[in-house]
Amino acid sequence: MAETLPQSPVPADAAATARPAVFDRLAATPGVAGQPSDIGMVMDIPVQLTVQLGRTRLPIRDVLQLAQGSVVELDGLAGEPLDVYVNGCLLAQGEVVVVNEKFGIRLTDIVTPAERARKLPR
Repeated sequence: MAETLPQSPVPADAAATARPAVFDRLAATPGVAGQPSDIGMVMDIPVQLTVQLGRTRLPIRDVLQLAQGSVVELDGLAGEPLDVYVNGCLLAQGEVVVVNEKFGIRLTDIVTPAERARKLPR
């Protein structure tokens, strides 16, 4: 039992005469700190910031033997800058600081946008 679909009210030659939609640019009204409001729309999106002291590779047998008080040696050296990642992308390097008995990081070097773009996977 075959059904026939109703014919489209748009003529077949309409696709040839269709024009692309034209959108107005977003208004450049001041947003956050004098920046255009279109960038202000993303300012509240949360991102994950990670500070990495160092890395190491361990066989599962060694991981299973870890206990309270175990020391894991990392490849980072004492006094070496720490890497700061935003959503897994290297953004900066810095040094550890203590503020009101909490750890923090003082940024010492920001990765330029050109360097970040070069490191993106292709």
